[in-house]
Amino acid sequence: MKFEIFQSESSGKFYFRLKSRNGQVILQSQGYEAKSGAQNGIASVTKNCRDTSCYETKQASNGKWHFNLKSTNGQVIGSSQMYASASTMKAGMEAIQRVAPIARLVDLSQ
Repeated sequence: MKFEIFQSESSGKFYFRLKSRNGQVILQSQGYEAKSGAQNGIASVTKNCRDTSCYETKQASNGKWHFNLKSTNGQVIGSSQMYASASTMKAGMEAIQRVAPIARLVDLSQ
């Protein structure tokens, strides 16, 4: 797995995403004005990802599942993709818990 930092061409904001080994995005951040904000977001993911109380799960109106990873102060750090079932969503959360702390960082904004 890897974290990628990238900059939006349209807004100029910086984002991070956590990708699985197969290239699928499993967690995406909000936009940050500065690259340091995205870097701090990644640090917050690695700090909070193993605390199951930091995950907020939701079911969308179409029946699919997703989650937000929140910091201990309740702010959303990142949001997941949509999952077909609660069990596949749980597997996504478990993958983040296992590998986010050791994921490498790739800066695509340079």
